[in-house]
Amino acid sequence: MAEIVNLNRLRKERTRQEKRLQADANAARFGQTKAERDLGKARIDKATQKLDAHKREENPGEA
Repeated sequence: MAEIVNLNRLRKERTRQEKRLQADANAARFGQTKAERDLGKARIDKATQKLDAHKREENPGEA
C-alpha cells in the first residue's frame, strides 16, 4: 500500500526551501561577513581618532 502524504506539508516545505535558496543567494551577493563589518568599523574608528587628534583649538587665547 502507498504511503499517505500530507500535501500541505509538502507545499510548505517546498516554499521554505525556495526562500532559503533565495536568502542564500542574496547573502552571497549583498552580504558581508561579521569579520568584514568589524574590520570596516575599526578602520573608520581609527581614522576618526587620528583626525580628531590633529584638530586645532579654535580660539587658543580665549578660554
